[in-house]
Amino acid sequence: MTGLDQQEYERLLAFRTGLRRFLYWSGQQAEAAGITPAQHQLLLAVRGHPDPRGPTIGEIAGYLLVRHHSAVELIDRAVTAGLVTRQSDSEDGRTVRIALTTRGRERLETLAASHLEELGRLTNQLHTLWAGLDADT
Repeated sequence: MTGLDQQEYERLLAFRTGLRRFLYWSGQQAEAAGITPAQHQLLLAVRGHPDPRGPTIGEIAGYLLVRHHSAVELIDRAVTAGLVTRQSDSEDGRTVRIALTTRGRERLETLAASHLEELGRLTNQLHTLWAGLDADT
């Protein structure tokens, strides 16, 4: 795709600006709930993981797009804050899985509800911006 017209650049700008506004708003919501934006992302990665045993540190690193050691540091801080715990895997004792504490679950539930409301408000804008983006597929 070459030779984009002005309208396409405007759509890209609106999309990027909308994403950044949402992420900024999300960070403010996390801080108002007493956690960092990174901790909020961690809690969501743990709760949204499909395996009921919880995600491994490597899986969390993948969800958050960070290196393994960065995920370890984030998890360490979240353990200290009482948001998550480390647990040995029931099937493989060498594997460590992460689970939410009651405090972590409560913080996430509050944030998830407000985030879903905000996404509901943004739905029409997003549909307009996404319209036609998949036309070439």
